[in-house]
Formats: sequence, structure tokens, C-alpha cells
Amino acid sequence: MSKSLIDLLPILDLEPIDVNLFRGNSPNISSQRVFGGQVIGQAMVAACRTVEGRLPHSLHCYFIQPGDPQVPIIYRVERLRDGKSYSMRRVTAIQHGNAIFSIMVSFHAEEEGAFDHQDKMPDVPPPEKFTAEELPKEQMFPETPEFIRRNYAIELRPVEIGRYFGQKIDDGRIHIWIKTGAKLPEDPALHMCALAYASDYSLLDAVMARYGRTPFNKQMMSASLDHAMWFHRPFCADEWLLYAHESPSAQGGRGLARGLIFKPDGTLVASVAQEGSVRERR
Repeated sequence: MSKSLIDLLPILDLEPIDVNLFRGNSPNISSQRVFGGQVIGQAMVAACRTVEGRLPHSLHCYFIQPGDPQVPIIYRVERLRDGKSYSMRRVTAIQHGNAIFSIMVSFHAEEEGAFDHQDKMPDVPPPEKFTAEELPKEQMFPETPEFIRRNYAIELRPVEIGRYFGQKIDDGRIHIWIKTGAKLPEDPALHMCALAYASDYSLLDAVMARYGRTPFNKQMMSASLDHAMWFHRPFCADEWLLYAHESPSAQGGRGLARGLIFKPDGTLVASVAQEGSVRERR
């Protein structure tokens, strides 16, 4: 694992403090706010620890207030349903006595289905083509490699590297190869929590890419408002996955982004949707 990456396992290893209550910490207390993916991943871990024999198939959540990285986050789980095929949990993340985040996670017992189809994976070069050695040296400047490496616990290899230099992507379709920086145990639920953590990274870039705005443009302010995710097929979060983003709409200070996540062999493993606040500083 690169020295610039944070180990994801300690972040997701919540401390049980009572029945249906868990405590999580932030790895970077110098940040202005807690990374949204961290809260999603930790809340999913809390939910998964209250369900046996079933894996998550979907989550829907809202970011209520920015999280304080210097204060532990308390996760309160409500057991809403345990039916024959589905279980549902609601998790509230709490700091300073207030809710900062709320998520609903649905779990499904494994079963056979009558239908099986998926969208085709975009045709992009493999992750090996986007190493520092492979990228043209004239495209890089000191801030860019650091920005690409400064990615929490996820290793990233963007495909459209020009968007970090102001290249406009007219249709907003961008692609990035992702995987956890460290090897994970063979626990399917943990891999889902890890991918949920990663799914919040760079989604809103698809909004700004339409206008040639770089992710480190200080004139822009962006923040996740809500987040939804659906898990389709098995995967390993510590192996390369292609995260394909698009932005079908933006208006009134908000932008919508959607994502599909594929294994290198073309298997669609997850879908994501998010609306965010995207504003220009005045």
C-alpha cells in the first residue's frame, strides 16, 4: 500500500458501545469536515453487524450536517424489519447530540431470479495504462499527482486526466479506476462497505467536468446532499473496478451525478446516484 494512502480497515472497524450503538473515528482530524464516504461506510458496517445471513442490496442516505473529524461519531441502529426475504435497518450518525447523517440499508436473502441483464461497460484502457510511468510527463504538475494520491483509503487512476487541467468534457462522462489501498479480508459485506466508502469519491466531478472546472478549483464549492447505491453482483473492493460517472442535469445550485461500477471483465457490480450542492463562490 502506498504511504500516502490510509488503511481502510481501522476506519471501518467500529467500536460496539451498547446494543445497536457503535462508535467510529476519523483518520484525518486536520480536515475541515468528515469525508462523506467515511460516514456511509461506517454506517453500513453498523447496519451489517445487526443482520445475519443476508447482504445489503441497496442504501439510501442524506447528509444532514458536516461531520466534525475531531469528534467520534456515534451510530444508532434501528431494526425496522426482518422478513422472509428482506431486512431493513435505519442508522443515524450523531455528533454533539445532533444527527449529521441518516441512512436506510436494505438486505436481501440470496435467491434465483428470472431475469439477468446489465448495461455494457464503457470501452476504456485498463488501469495499467494510467500509472505515473505511463502518463505523459508534460501533463503533470506538482499539485496534480498529490491531488490524485490524496484520496483517503482508495487508490485512484483517472482515465480523462485532462480534466484536472481544465479540459471540458461536454457530455460529463468521466471514468476512474478505483480499489482499496490495502488488501481486505474475504468478507463480502466488508467489501460492500468499502465500495460504499469509495462511491462518494469524485461523483460530483462529472458536474464540473462539463464546464472545464477542475476538482481543485477554489472558486467552486461542492458537497454531497444525498446518496443512493444498489449492489448487483459479487466483487472484490481491493481489486480494480471501473467507476463510470455522468451528470444528466444541473440547475439551481444543485447537480445530479450517476455512476456505474464494473469489474475489469465487464460485470456490472453496483449503481450509484447522488445530488450535490454545486456553487460558485461569490
